[in-house]
Amino acid sequence: MAAIIEVYDLHKVLNKKKVLDGLSLSIQRGETFVLIGQSGVGKSVLLKHLIGLMRPDKGEIFIDGIQLDYDKPEIMSSLRSRFGMLFQGGALFDSLTVGENILFALEHLRPEMDQNEKLERMRRSLELVELPGIEDLMIASLSGGMMKRVALARAIVAEPEIVLFDEPTTGLDPITTATINDLIVDLKKKLAMTFVVVTHDIKSALFIGDRIGMLYRGQLLFEGTPEELKKTNNPYVKQFVEGRSQGPITEEYQKQLQTMKTLAQSGGEVWKNK
Repeated sequence: MAAIIEVYDLHKVLNKKKVLDGLSLSIQRGETFVLIGQSGVGKSVLLKHLIGLMRPDKGEIFIDGIQLDYDKPEIMSSLRSRFGMLFQGGALFDSLTVGENILFALEHLRPEMDQNEKLERMRRSLELVELPGIEDLMIASLSGGMMKRVALARAIVAEPEIVLFDEPTTGLDPITTATINDLIVDLKKKLAMTFVVVTHDIKSALFIGDRIGMLYRGQLLFEGTPEELKKTNNPYVKQFVEGRSQGPITEEYQKQLQTMKTLAQSGGEVWKNK
């Protein structure tokens, strides 16, 4: 299977903190790759790099063999048009109807389409997320789960090659979470797309993922199938997967916290490219 996303030696420093520290990654065409890790470790930052919203301090990213070239807007625009994005909060427009929210994506990504084709695509995307016929409803009238589905319909309406999911089940109850996970798996079977999913929900990751990577201290600490994740002996990965408060991740955090306190008390810099 050919790689559609390739990342080599990616580095990014934000607020004097190394968020990405030499990360390399290969995602295969047609797979669902799930990225797990603690809050604040750079999962969403990596997604923003993949779609070209952030420029790395160092490193290279290739989409289907084409390198992201930030100094060539035409290349960047062409590559971005191959992506769909499900934002963490949905990012729907309250002042627009469901249909208008979905059509908004087509107006920007597929402006060459005639209006009838756009309307057909919009209605088809709602059918795919199991919400047929709601295009005239206002966003405020929808439940949280329905909003997620509409946001997903907008992400897939332009028929992108790659869809990025940023915490697709955050804030949802367990039943709605399971429903969204079922929908992601079902869409994967129906659509010839590559899914990249960021989540901290281990149960969801194991259910929807073909492969899973764990991001820690700016690098991939683990990469493998759900079964390999369950069987890993890596103590850092095991602590995160099992949700334990005690373990090497906690111990490292306590050491960092003590170092920060010591530096603050001595008047030194808290962060010094740590």
